[in-house]
Formats: sequence, C-alpha cells, structure tokens
Amino acid sequence: MEREESKTAINIDASNNIDASNSDIYPFPNEIEKKLFYKITGELRCSVCQNQTLAESNAPLAVDLCQEIYRQVRAQYTEEKIVEFVVNRYGDFVLYRPPLTVGTTVLWFGPFVVLTLALVLMIRQFRK
Repeated sequence: MEREESKTAINIDASNNIDASNSDIYPFPNEIEKKLFYKITGELRCSVCQNQTLAESNAPLAVDLCQEIYRQVRAQYTEEKIVEFVVNRYGDFVLYRPPLTVGTTVLWFGPFVVLTLALVLMIRQFRK
C-alpha cells in the first residue's frame, strides 16, 4: 500500500471564507487560532506574487511568512500585532486596503487625477 502525501487545500469561496480541508501543516489546538491564522494569511498580499494572498501563494517568502504568522498566532499575539509586524517588515503594500497616508496618497487619488486630466485634454481637443 502506497503512502499518500498529505496536502493542505485552501479554498476561498465567494463570501471570502477560507476553509482548510487538511490542517496537517499548521495544526491548531482550537478553532479560534485556526480562524485567526487563515483570516490574516487570507488578507495579506504576497509581496513576491503581488496578486495572491499569503494563503494562496507557494512562493518561499509567503511560506516563511505563513510560518512566522503561525508561530505568532500560537504565541497568542493579537491580530493587530501580527499585521503590524508584517507591515513594518514589508510596508503597506502587503495590505489589500492600505491606509490613507502621505505615502499612499498617490495610490488612492492618482487614478482619479489621471482620469480627470485625460477628460480635460479630450474636451479641449474636441473643441478645436
């Protein structure tokens, strides 16, 4: 009889819930820690992949970060402290909803400025 390898499958459904069908990689003593881990790793962006969450990514950096987040969850760190640790290390980019700061103002308002300038230029061009 062949030995089957254990793999963790992470599925994200339409309501943004994360379900781990096999918790062998990250065993938790209770559901609260498990939900916190998957909530955090499902809300932080992988800085290597950029379009995937830490939970979705297989990049070595994402795997390392998941291990660190697992360690911090098991050590009873709060969600805020864990997210603060990751942001301090990798910047606001890892947040899918970065805060409005001087550094992120361009990210928040840049597209609107470019769109407004494009509309003004189009209107001026059509008037000629």
